[in-house]
Amino acid sequence: SLLIHGATAFSLSGRPGFQNVATTSPAQLGPVSQSTRLFQGTDAATDDNATTTTSSPNNLIDVPLTFDDMIKGASTAMEEARSQGINRQIIRILLPRDPNSGNLGQYFEDEVEEMDTQGLLLAPPDESWQGGIMQLYRAASPTARNILRKIGGDVGGVPPKVVEDRSVDESGVDGVGLWMTQSNNPADDISCFVQPLQETVDAIENISKQAGERLVVLMNPQWRNVDDALDSASREEGIFGSLASFLGGKGNSLKRLEDAQFQNVYSIEGYVCKGGNVRLMKRFDSDWIVFAENDSETDFILIGDMKSRPSYQDVDQMLNEKGVSLKYARDIGLAPKLE
Repeated sequence: SLLIHGATAFSLSGRPGFQNVATTSPAQLGPVSQSTRLFQGTDAATDDNATTTTSSPNNLIDVPLTFDDMIKGASTAMEEARSQGINRQIIRILLPRDPNSGNLGQYFEDEVEEMDTQGLLLAPPDESWQGGIMQLYRAASPTARNILRKIGGDVGGVPPKVVEDRSVDESGVDGVGLWMTQSNNPADDISCFVQPLQETVDAIENISKQAGERLVVLMNPQWRNVDDALDSASREEGIFGSLASFLGGKGNSLKRLEDAQFQNVYSIEGYVCKGGNVRLMKRFDSDWIVFAENDSETDFILIGDMKSRPSYQDVDQMLNEKGVSLKYARDIGLAPKLE
């Protein structure tokens, strides 16, 4: 249920340059970019009925095949969005996974400053992770740390210190954390909520107010990127909408985040369609781009693009239009290979 917890104990006011929430007016927080409907995967700056044209942001999107490629793609999009005044960012990315199932998740429990990323697979954060949400957190945390070290700036080649605050996870088992950089210049400090829940929105609003124009990031929120009936109902005004929100609909939480100017900046989603892996990708300035994995499992092939987030049925239709058959038929020679 959507029971918003009380005020969180942690604060950024101890860092030099951070403003005190109690004494900061909205005008002092500085200008923030206009909110868009990116929570539903829709680019509000474009018309869904407009003719699709090839744009340079679309050409910047490639499916990352390695952990380092993904960190580079995400951090580049985040820095470019930040340069355009987007200081409240949401990213949804894949997570590094040990291909040796016997050691699944073990690597990420080690306290290491530098990750050995060779051989790691990139997997969607879905039900295939046997250890549940805490195993996802053990994979998401070093991923967040690497992104923050990449975009946090450095002095003399030394990246900023990155610290973890788990007090945001009141139960201790919900897989939520807050990672923060501590730069030489406090104005460059960044806060990143990893796997936040709807119940984390109070803390997100609190940190966002303290951060002013500093960057605040939500990485891999635990709410789905598409709506079910309860989510749709929770967007309604009045008692019915409030009841739907209380029962778990995410509409009220997303509205609060929209009011705080959070925008989707970089997204990679993955699932299986026609028996093969597909990837849906989007930057803050691009359309949604759909890729399908080739049968050699060495690369992803461009399938199509849409202004709004493609549904499963849209992806299936794109594959049909490209002449892509079911994977089992391709595997046994009944249909052409996807290469």
